[in-house]
Amino acid sequence: MKGKKIRVVLAMVGFDSHDRGLRLVASAIRDAGMEVIYAGSFQTEESLYNTVIQEDAAVVGLSFLCGGHLGWMERVIRFFKDHGENTQTFVVGGIIPKEDIPKLKNLGVKEVFKPGTDLNEIINTMKRIAQGS
Repeated sequence: MKGKKIRVVLAMVGFDSHDRGLRLVASAIRDAGMEVIYAGSFQTEESLYNTVIQEDAAVVGLSFLCGGHLGWMERVIRFFKDHGENTQTFVVGGIIPKEDIPKLKNLGVKEVFKPGTDLNEIINTMKRIAQGS
């Protein structure tokens, strides 16, 4: 990954549209030298998949503030796998109950960021994940 910018797709799936935190994260990781593709709100599994594949993203970050994170992540990850993409790296942020974090990780989510997570922690985690460690 040396010399190549880490490409990150950030989005919100479903009807969740509170994107203030996602925009803050996008700005921070862009300032840290990563390339951010901001897909925005109201994404479906298919539209997210198309963006991620077209942009050749190393990390996919999804934000959830209104619930539905378990169902949506099940659908998103299943859609990617059904289309032959088992290598996508997902991270999730937002209002996630503590008891749901292990469930998300069991689905294949690499990391969950709660409100108030230090931006440097998010940046360093995304870099580590993108580099495969």
